[in-house]
Amino acid sequence: MTNPDEMSRKFDSLLDILTSPRWQGVQKFSRRDAALDPLLLAVAASAGTHTTRNHYHHDFFPGIQADAAARGKRAAEVIKEPQERKRMSYVSRQGPRRLHLQLAISPQPAIPSQVTSLPSAEQSPISAIEVKCMARTRIPTPHGPVFLHLYHNNRDNKEHLAIVVDPAQYSDDSSVLAPPIRSRSLDAVWSDDETDMDRIIRGAYVGKLSPTSQHPSRPSLHQPSPTTSIPSPLVRIHSECFTGETVGSMRCDCGEQLDEAIHLISQPISLPDNVSPNSRMMPGRGAVIYLKQEGRGIGLLSKIRAYNLQDLGHDTVTANLMLGHQADERGYEIAVAILRDLGLGLELGEGVRLLTNNPDKVQALEKEGLRVVERVPMVPRSWRHRSHSQAGTGEAELSKATGVTMIGGEAVRGEDLDKYLRTKILRMGHMLPLYLAGGQAAS
Repeated sequence: MTNPDEMSRKFDSLLDILTSPRWQGVQKFSRRDAALDPLLLAVAASAGTHTTRNHYHHDFFPGIQADAAARGKRAAEVIKEPQERKRMSYVSRQGPRRLHLQLAISPQPAIPSQVTSLPSAEQSPISAIEVKCMARTRIPTPHGPVFLHLYHNNRDNKEHLAIVVDPAQYSDDSSVLAPPIRSRSLDAVWSDDETDMDRIIRGAYVGKLSPTSQHPSRPSLHQPSPTTSIPSPLVRIHSECFTGETVGSMRCDCGEQLDEAIHLISQPISLPDNVSPNSRMMPGRGAVIYLKQEGRGIGLLSKIRAYNLQDLGHDTVTANLMLGHQADERGYEIAVAILRDLGLGLELGEGVRLLTNNPDKVQALEKEGLRVVERVPMVPRSWRHRSHSQAGTGEAELSKATGVTMIGGEAVRGEDLDKYLRTKILRMGHMLPLYLAGGQAAS
């Protein structure tokens, strides 16, 4: 039987070893103090289960305290020596567009197979922008089928879109009156070893794709000249609006405008008598260029903050200025490049009828070289019904209709919308009848 005094001496020796500042035994492996403390084992054996790792810095463990004191002394010496800290400049990606342009214009090291910098002011900005349609597919919508094109470009890393309405591409009839709206970069040959299936998968096909119909397209060597008597395609340049299109916000009419644009483009077009004696109508055709420039170019973060400023009583223009942005920071160079890739708005090709109320947008697009033959206004649906009411025809309630956004075929209405539209008319020059804004908004 083991002597109790001998057991007590062994336990005291073990406790001395475990609680000493340095390990007395042979250390073959690194100590795992982060996971298991020797002191914790010793104290737990004598104090029970209430001891935690917070007891690690007791006064009877001089090694830890000495190290802590030494570290504190060294830190104090470092603080006494003044050092000049180099402040790093940071430019937010949500910042104004003018900062983005300044960064792009600054000299950058050449990178193979990439565009290195933006052109100078003396050069044509259109020649420096390159867009490429990476994919195309058919999308059925409540307004009819559309072709969704996804574009990459050398100006930013965003994926801009083109929603093309051209149902005549489904027809096998060779006597179509208007040329098809197709992407030249998509139909081009991308590599010498690409197969027909490679082309079909990215969307370079003709007709309607099905298990029994698979006809890859071929590059177009020339741009067909349309008949001048056929109305030009209807085009809308639309900027992304998450709150209006996805959430259904009634602070703006962006969701309604996107649905209305596709609806108007899809409407049949009346033809003159001398164009087609067999038919007086042709399918609607055109495109919506969907640009990823949320909140008139300031980004979703700043847009949400601007909404809070609007709730404090400021309008949409003042809110942008208070956040350090311009009233409108959108650019349309990429949109024009996409339209050119689709064969629209060219000097020798088809001009476009532009769906917009913004005269600055028309001027900016024409400055980029787009040929605009007509501006088509977009009156808010609630205002159109208000106009009928004032004309004495009665204001019928809008029936619920399907559409391509959260708003769908319904109308956006409310005090927030009237204030927003009134600001766009009075401060941004949008061409809308102000008398339709309602009593409080038009006063």
